[in-house]
Amino acid sequence: MEVTDLLVLRDYQRECVDAVYRHLREHDDNPCAVVPTAGGKTPIMATICKDAVGQWNGRVLILAHVKELLEQSADKLRAVCPEVEFGIYSAGLKRRDTRNPVIVAGIQSVYKRACELDAFDLVLVDEAHLIPLEGEGMYRQFLADAKVINPDLRIVGFTATPFRLKTGPICTPEGFLNDICYEVGVRELIVGGYLCPLITKAGINKADFGGLHVRGGEFVADEMEALMDDDRLVEAACGEIVGYMRDRRGVLIFASGVTHGEHIVRVLKERHGVECGFVTGETPIKERDAILSRFRAGDLKFLCNVNVLTTGFDAPHIDCVALVRPTMSPGLYYQMVGRGFRLHPGKENCLVLDFGGNVLRHGPVDDIKVTTMDRGSGQAPAKECPECQAVIAAGFAACPQCGYVFPPPERQKHDAKASEAGILKGQVTTTQYRVDDVYYSVHTKRGASDDAPKTMRVDYKVGWHQYKSEWICFEHEGYARQKAVAWWRRHSPDSVPDTAERAVEIAEGGGVAATLGITVRTVTGDEFERITDYELGPLPEPVASDPYCGYDPDEIPF
Repeated sequence: MEVTDLLVLRDYQRECVDAVYRHLREHDDNPCAVVPTAGGKTPIMATICKDAVGQWNGRVLILAHVKELLEQSADKLRAVCPEVEFGIYSAGLKRRDTRNPVIVAGIQSVYKRACELDAFDLVLVDEAHLIPLEGEGMYRQFLADAKVINPDLRIVGFTATPFRLKTGPICTPEGFLNDICYEVGVRELIVGGYLCPLITKAGINKADFGGLHVRGGEFVADEMEALMDDDRLVEAACGEIVGYMRDRRGVLIFASGVTHGEHIVRVLKERHGVECGFVTGETPIKERDAILSRFRAGDLKFLCNVNVLTTGFDAPHIDCVALVRPTMSPGLYYQMVGRGFRLHPGKENCLVLDFGGNVLRHGPVDDIKVTTMDRGSGQAPAKECPECQAVIAAGFAACPQCGYVFPPPERQKHDAKASEAGILKGQVTTTQYRVDDVYYSVHTKRGASDDAPKTMRVDYKVGWHQYKSEWICFEHEGYARQKAVAWWRRHSPDSVPDTAERAVEIAEGGGVAATLGITVRTVTGDEFERITDYELGPLPEPVASDPYCGYDPDEIPF
């Protein structure tokens, strides 16, 4: 087999290449292609380079921001187009080539050297979401200079996250990138067998991040670290991580800060006898490379980092990602989780342990939507009602679904459990709970008129200040009433009541079976959990006084 046979494009990669060419032919602006992390952007760019040089006699620059991405691009270029002469311009890689038809460059090394590199016909930007929409950043400075050298320069962006938290979509009419020409989703590639499935485990995250302030679109760093660096939280989180890692190969841990990361590493070593590598932005390059090499080789099973390994880090064996930090950035959330997307022999899935409430905050990783631009208001975009589990806008003082009044934020309250919210849209999680107590009440929907149908609300206490609730609709019609009838027949020998008030009266009088346990089904992307099964005690004796006790009203013969 020839080396070029190793890089036959997948169907969606070929579609992406064709979409880029079509856009460049039919439009006079600059397109962006959206391909998920680990979906193979580099082979796509290598193919475009091969065609641009071989068929159109053009000159191409590939821009990236970390040396790992430069190395990946160089490797793929060698494989897909060995006949093309390419160079590398990167201080970190100790190369400063300037005359080749294809140059792979680090933006930090070239942003002031557009003239030195001379004219290009095409610039391909990896991780294109890093191009700011305004200001004088390195990308903007270089691209502006490059367009002066060649006014006909075309720019193509590649990213997995085509948005920035503060400014929204990265493609705008006035920006360097103007339109998305191709997009393929995470779910599509998982179903196609190109990405590793993701799952979430463990209990429900009760951390209260409401006391954190937001600056520049992200939680204030020292506040975030102080919240997460609690001794009890760190120790419990480390214990949970170690417990889940018994049958897994490699865990990548994202800490909230350097002190927090050092705390995690120390607890793993002292309490669990586990060696955990640790890298930050201040780690010397040689030391960092040695740690990453050990992790990739399997010599290190645990690796903790602070704001370093979110992009460009390729370790396909990672089968657990622990988010021991919150983030307001959907892009950062996606990039952290994306470290587990890559396929690897023997890797069935990647477990995501979310200790930062990120899945709840941003939604499923394959359905992230940026609908508003947060400019540091201090408010998270959503919160969860503890009574009915509705996910609602943060500005509500009371839940519009059930009327629960939110107390003022109390920053100290948090739990060491990882969130069990599904990481992929449509993912089903089923959890069984023991029930400590049950409460029945008549519920009127908030804002409803006095004559509107009422429901019987049932609250199951399943832990310390933890409840699961459901609403039984005796006064409604159609399917809601049918469900209420089925619920009642399973729980009580009495006739099905016509009103919520009568149902509560019978239930509180001992007319329903004791609930010993419940099964809760959660579908990621849906607003509410659903109770799907019950473990009940024996049915009680009927307590209703009418002579047709035990009969359904529809069955009474007059």
